[in-house]
Amino acid sequence: MTDEMASRPGTRRGPYAKSARRRAEIVASATSVFSARGYRGGSLREIAKQLDLSLTSVVHHFPSKSELLVAVLENADSAHADSFDSDSRKESVAYAVLQYVRRNLERPEMLRLLALMAAESSAPDHPAHEWFRDRYDRTIGLLAIAVRRDQDEGRVSNARDPKGIAESLVALWDGLQLQWLIDPRRDLVAAMTAALKDLLGPHTPLGT
Repeated sequence: MTDEMASRPGTRRGPYAKSARRRAEIVASATSVFSARGYRGGSLREIAKQLDLSLTSVVHHFPSKSELLVAVLENADSAHADSFDSDSRKESVAYAVLQYVRRNLERPEMLRLLALMAAESSAPDHPAHEWFRDRYDRTIGLLAIAVRRDQDEGRVSNARDPKGIAESLVALWDGLQLQWLIDPRRDLVAAMTAALKDLLGPHTPLGT
């Protein structure tokens, strides 16, 4: 919207902004509830109560619990994607992974939610089952492209198929991250650094 459009009589910026804020509040509350109780254990009523809203108000923005779950997962998963692509192109896939890990240290609740929902969604009838399957396919695909680029540029000495390396990297990342969520005394960055050297090669550039 241009400034000219915003200044015209009858332009309703306020209601739209208020609606967006309300949706963001509901997503934040649902993140907290689903992180603590899981999808099946959390309820729309609990989310509404946490925000001092009526159930009708929540349903107005998210007609179903599964729709709200998708919004929560998209919000949790959207951070840092652009930075990862830029870092992997300019530096290396290992550098990009470590930068992502460092940023994720500041949002343990989001990581806890993704870990919990990923485990729950292994059931085929879970509403996030397809979402997580697509997420893993997409993540592995993007990592495989970055690994192939690093192999071509001599930044990764492991000559295995890039997709296989990407699958192993995702498994290592998820596993080490879960260990850190259970015991935050673990040094996640150090563990990921060692894992990357083992998987990609000891001389892969890690940056600072």
